[in-house]
Amino acid sequence: MKNPVLYLILAVTILFSSVPSFAQRQIVINSSNLKCNDTVLVFTPKGWSSEMESAPALFLLHGWSGDWSNWSKRADIQSMSDKYGFIIITPDGFYNSWYLNNIDPAKMQWRTFFDKELYPLIVKEYNLKPEKTFISGLSMGGHGAINIYLDDITRFRGAGSMSGVLRLDDTRLKTSDIPKVIGPYAPDAPLYRANSAIHRLEGYNSQLEKAGKEQGKIMLITCGAQDGLARSAYDFTAKCDSLKIPVILHISPGNHTWNYWEFSLDQHLFIFSRIAKGEHIGY
Repeated sequence: MKNPVLYLILAVTILFSSVPSFAQRQIVINSSNLKCNDTVLVFTPKGWSSEMESAPALFLLHGWSGDWSNWSKRADIQSMSDKYGFIIITPDGFYNSWYLNNIDPAKMQWRTFFDKELYPLIVKEYNLKPEKTFISGLSMGGHGAINIYLDDITRFRGAGSMSGVLRLDDTRLKTSDIPKVIGPYAPDAPLYRANSAIHRLEGYNSQLEKAGKEQGKIMLITCGAQDGLARSAYDFTAKCDSLKIPVILHISPGNHTWNYWEFSLDQHLFIFSRIAKGEHIGY
């Protein structure tokens, strides 16, 4: 049997050798954790090259029913990359993964894929540094981004959520689609609570203390005022405030639409770019 890691490295090397120093790049990862391939688009800013000092980076996750091409089809990601000087990585979270490990080990283990395959590969290939690396996403992707951040905050400088499902009880999909990943839904069911970002915040400050970095990290929560998930955003940031966890909440007119998410992505990159450059964000 061929070594899958060696195969992946060779495939990526061949692909990268045929593209210019800045472009949209496609990587296909043959993942044992996903039991299938994951296609990842990576956008590098104009003027970037692998010989340069590490650039800031954003892992950008799509929403429910989407795929790896969603963001690039709906927004000008290359333009955003050029504007803010960010490497932007858009992996496939698939139709209904919720960026979680399925309770059936024979099925998709997305979180393990991120931890053991995707994140290490991108960090190595693009020379990413944790102090300049961020993660964000929309809706299901907002859920994924904040939870992945909370898994190990030392990998990132900050995290964001756009119209995110920050408490799994807050989405109508809790009774139809999420059960396919973590089992039947019931109010306050253990797996629903354990995988809801709002219920994982108690461990945040202890992570900071262990890392020896009590300042400089931030979570950015944005949502449209007319979006049904606005309550998720309000409650999450209120919980952060009660625990003295730095968080930015931005509620503006908008709904659960691509118009809002394209606007919100620009907000996230603006704030993340200031943080990466050591500029203040109002405090």
